[in-house]
Amino acid sequence: MKPRIEEIPIEEFDLSLAGMRIMNPDWISRIQDSMWLHGQLQPVIARKHEGRYQIIDGFKRVYVSMDLMIKTLRCQVLDIDLQQAKLLILSYNRPQQSMEVWEEAMVLENLLKTHDLSQRSLSTLTGYSRSWVSRRLSLISKIDEEVATEIRMGSLTSRHARALMRLPRGNQMGVARVIINLGLSSRLSERLVDGFLKAEDEDKQRDILKHPEQILWDYTQDWPNDPHDGRLSSYGNDLMISIINFLHPARTLFLQLQDPRIEELKETEKVIITPFLGDVSGYVAKLTGAIGQLQILKHEEQDER
Repeated sequence: MKPRIEEIPIEEFDLSLAGMRIMNPDWISRIQDSMWLHGQLQPVIARKHEGRYQIIDGFKRVYVSMDLMIKTLRCQVLDIDLQQAKLLILSYNRPQQSMEVWEEAMVLENLLKTHDLSQRSLSTLTGYSRSWVSRRLSLISKIDEEVATEIRMGSLTSRHARALMRLPRGNQMGVARVIINLGLSSRLSERLVDGFLKAEDEDKQRDILKHPEQILWDYTQDWPNDPHDGRLSSYGNDLMISIINFLHPARTLFLQLQDPRIEELKETEKVIITPFLGDVSGYVAKLTGAIGQLQILKHEEQDER
């Protein structure tokens, strides 16, 4: 039977396979904006299952449609079994590379556990190498379940997971909280994990989690021993060195201001600290003005050309 396009009421969709996809709020927001402006551009894909339509591709479109109170969606209906449906979750997202590594791992793990498949057969069925299958299954097996929940919620990415899997399970969530609270990139997350693993004892590890700035922005790792740049004048090099020396304490202060413990400050503490922050704010305004002069000079030079 050839696939057919049908107009399906929202309430008839079965979202039971959604657990193998990450519902990242940012992605959903982008899809919502698109559907609000343009409507449904592509049909969702589903199979008939127990009197309903089990979604294979288009989970986010269904969730957005519920929020926008759209009553029906165009749906391509396939006549396939459950195992084929799960394999299609991988293949439909392969051309756009729209699946996170963690999502691929969740699909593979589900197939392995619920369909009595081996890694060899998974490789054959998916068209990927056995090492590709093994790496993804290894990722899931080494991640703490609490961290896995954060990944499924979109708070952490697969790249964060790759960094965290280097830690013992019992330490992963503590480091993950720092990554989430500070919105760290995968590169800085790797640096945080490196520092945690090098810590001499548990006291040092706890200190790193309380004050991660001590290793996150170590400029000895980011800049050469001799920062002199032959392309710059003597003043230009002096200015560059001042900028480098400024970045570390500036980022440290920003990190402290982002710390959730800031909400626990007592009123007396705020009274003491606020005037100093006012001074900082004043210097930031002056710095912004000074930087603006460089921007103006740049625009003037372009105009002369």
